[in-house]
Amino acid sequence: MLNIILFGPPGSGKGTQSDLIVEKYKLKHLSTGDILRDEIKKESELGKIAETYITQGNLVPDKMIIDILLNKIDNDQNDYNGIILDGFPRTLVQAEALEEILNKHNKKISVLIEINIDDEALIERVLTRGKTSGRADDNIETMKKRLNIYKTQSTPACEFYKKLNKYAAIDGLGTIDEVFGRISTIIDSKL
Repeated sequence: MLNIILFGPPGSGKGTQSDLIVEKYKLKHLSTGDILRDEIKKESELGKIAETYITQGNLVPDKMIIDILLNKIDNDQNDYNGIILDGFPRTLVQAEALEEILNKHNKKISVLIEINIDDEALIERVLTRGKTSGRADDNIETMKKRLNIYKTQSTPACEFYKKLNKYAAIDGLGTIDEVFGRISTIIDSKL
């Protein structure tokens, strides 16, 4: 089983790259962002709560995210070669909980791949995306707040996987195919 975490700040291209990884490696894509946006669109109770955090640029609480993933992690697992997690874990608490969950299911993370890109490029990407996405969080104020939260709260999750020797970083600048080539090289080394 190939279980990958795709990590990076908002606007780094995780969603785009996840789609390519899913197609090439036949993995199940679990994106907490997509799951939460779907719940918001359905106006579910979870969606209403999550929306109050997201529109302010804050992270949804760890317990809520962990509970969501617990419900998703084993569904249809036999139809895939593993999973790709996009947008999770975002905190050290989530990383530790993920390891515990996977250990209980006799699974392990193969690698966390961090997509590195400078803040100016990220802000430009998100503002461009905001013109077409309709996402409430694609604006300059929210993006700056999300970047600050990413740097302060998400970096410890990266450090956690570095200590487990399950960390790799790539340059997120370039064409979609160039970035995917860098990611594929790392994944291929784990097969």
